[in-house]
Amino acid sequence: MTQAPDTAARRLVDTLVMNGVDKVFCVPGESYLAVLDALADVRDKIEVIVCRHEAGAANMAEAYGKLTGRPGVCMVTRGPGATHASIGVHTAHQDSTPMILFVGQIALTDRGRGAFQEIDYREVFGGLAKWATEIESPQRTVEVVERAFATAQQGRMGPVVVALPEDILHENGGPAPIRPVVPAKAALDPAFVEQVRERLSRAERPMLILGGSGWSDEATDAISGWAERLGLPVALSFRRKDLIRNDHPGYAGDLGLGPNPKLVARVKDADLLLVIGARMGENPTQGYTLLDRTQTAQTLIHIHPGPEELGRVWAPALSAAADNSLAALALSAIEPGRAWTEQGAAAHADFLTFSSPIEVNSAVNMSEVIAHLAQALPEDAIVTNGAGNFAAWLHRFHRHQARRTQLAPTSGAMGYGYPAALGAKATQPEREVVCIAGDGDFMMSANEMATAAQYGLGVVVVVVDNGTFGTIRMHQEREYPARVIATELKNPDFVKFAEAFGAFAVRCETTGDFPAALAAAREAAAGGRPALVHLITDAEQIAPGRTITQLRGA
Repeated sequence: MTQAPDTAARRLVDTLVMNGVDKVFCVPGESYLAVLDALADVRDKIEVIVCRHEAGAANMAEAYGKLTGRPGVCMVTRGPGATHASIGVHTAHQDSTPMILFVGQIALTDRGRGAFQEIDYREVFGGLAKWATEIESPQRTVEVVERAFATAQQGRMGPVVVALPEDILHENGGPAPIRPVVPAKAALDPAFVEQVRERLSRAERPMLILGGSGWSDEATDAISGWAERLGLPVALSFRRKDLIRNDHPGYAGDLGLGPNPKLVARVKDADLLLVIGARMGENPTQGYTLLDRTQTAQTLIHIHPGPEELGRVWAPALSAAADNSLAALALSAIEPGRAWTEQGAAAHADFLTFSSPIEVNSAVNMSEVIAHLAQALPEDAIVTNGAGNFAAWLHRFHRHQARRTQLAPTSGAMGYGYPAALGAKATQPEREVVCIAGDGDFMMSANEMATAAQYGLGVVVVVVDNGTFGTIRMHQEREYPARVIATELKNPDFVKFAEAFGAFAVRCETTGDFPAALAAAREAAAGGRPALVHLITDAEQIAPGRTITQLRGA
């Protein structure tokens, strides 16, 4: 095979190789054929995974970034391809995930003419991405792509969008990359660490809250061990339940949707909140009601890698812009001269009670299904989900025991879980991957089962089928009882659907049947065959501890 010349397309691919990219998730397009041709020369270094929809490709790249801490790379074509992929960019932005989306673009010479599929990507993605740009000079290709890698990884991590005009991809690409990008990271000032120590030494009811991205295993181990030594209660932010082991003696639960009321009360009562990495946005603060601005001015110590997030909503007593891991390593050396062991133990006891299975009056008890899932899977199994009320059961009752085992969108994006599971399996094939998806959620990306079959991605998806858009139905029944409209679903036979792709599939209608169904699906997945468990549930059990009858009665 003749290698592509040193075009801008070649330089782009050279820069990907230099920066350790080993996967590209894409839907091909004629607008960036030159890049695809250059990728053909590096098949031994970069695997190109062809997806069936740009949203699926973008979500796979986002999951890659979340799982590895390195930018996930997605390539799509112009216009519809780019707008389809925008959902993954939005998720990466909300979730602080490093990601780079390369978009084929019309020729520079045709800009402003309303050309076929023409879009101004700086304008469209300007509010969704950390940086949206277009390579306008082929000689600056490496410069722009290296900046994309730096921007995606520095400060608060996030997505970058780079448009690739079709004509310049064929021109001379200028200088070659010299070395990989090493992202800059800020550490804490020792004087700030001393201020934290002094305030912590005087606190009667302190609490540690962790969140965000970019954490190293060393840092999470250090901060976890420090909290255990001091007996600190530890809460995790929305959909960050895998930052520390959930059997940590001070683990109090996560601040997400439907949190433990005792955890909410504990946070409100704290006289010191040490927050590392979490933005403390709408969901963790229960619609901005959990904290009080006057109180946070006295009690909140906020550390975040993005300075723009500090003081954005809450005026803190102390704040610092620093890398999450470097901050955690520095703080874990603090010795405040006291401990809060009883408080940590009480917080963990509350968590254990709240996350234990509950009784429901239906054939399938989702709390017991999720509890079995945690018992059956290895500790390092990756569990993914999209959005919907089904996820409330997962987040409340699944106890994570290892890092990087949760892939879930803080953006609340439906359709995320299944492509995220495929991206995870492609990235770390030695690990088991299970997706929990609602029926409406799964149907938004079910076409990616073709991708799973094509690449032999042995992922198990449990489709929780209650025949309704559960979250919206819950709100609908609460606000307009018994006036059901636009939330009921007519679903396919998911077993036949999966079998059409050559996947293993089994129908499950009772809690007692689930262990055998899961075991059979896992066995098929272990052989590289996609697997699906069609779990029939009752819409009456609309959420943990809530039924439609109760909502109507209220």
